Amino acid sequence: MPQPPAIRRATPDDAETVSALATHTFVETFGHLYPAEDLQAFLADAYAVEKQRVILSHPDYAIWLLERDGAAIGHAAAGPCGLPHPDVAPGDGELKRLYLLREHQNGGWGGRLFATALDWLQRDGPRTLWIGVWSENPGAQRFYARHGFEKVGEYEFPVGRVRDREFILRRDAGSGTHAASAQSVS
Repeated sequence: MPQPPAIRRATPDDAETVSALATHTFVETFGHLYPAEDLQAFLADAYAVEKQRVILSHPDYAIWLLERDGAAIGHAAAGPCGLPHPDVAPGDGELKRLYLLREHQNGGWGGRLFATALDWLQRDGPRTLWIGVWSENPGAQRFYARHGFEKVGEYEFPVGRVRDREFILRRDAGSGTHAASAQSVS
């Protein structure tokens, strides 16, 4: 009988797993949007094993793996905000990635990964949090809005020569919405 999924923080030894999972989930979700050469160039840079190892070794960043029966089926990444918005301040945090393999979506585990990342981002107390989300993903936008995130800007996210329109979402430190409420998402 399969065990229920479990969330654990990834270590530098997980760099290859994170790279493969990030590549798989990005292609599964967005791969159809890009010319093959642009997609491959983006993946080779953004999800390179060594880049993931550097991120996993840095104390200001964290990645969590959602695993079922020893296989990684989802991940979340968080760290200092790097979004191009004039109000981003030192100390602000960002949910950088939140992906599950398609066959494991809609079971509440995305909400649990989200809560885990936000709890970590606020481990030293409330702070302003940011998320970049694709403009054509209304489901994710609704999910984040339910957790107090509001659209405050836009930017272009480059994947090779293609530029995606992304929304910048923010939740102020004093919003009163807590990450723990995300644990009830089903």
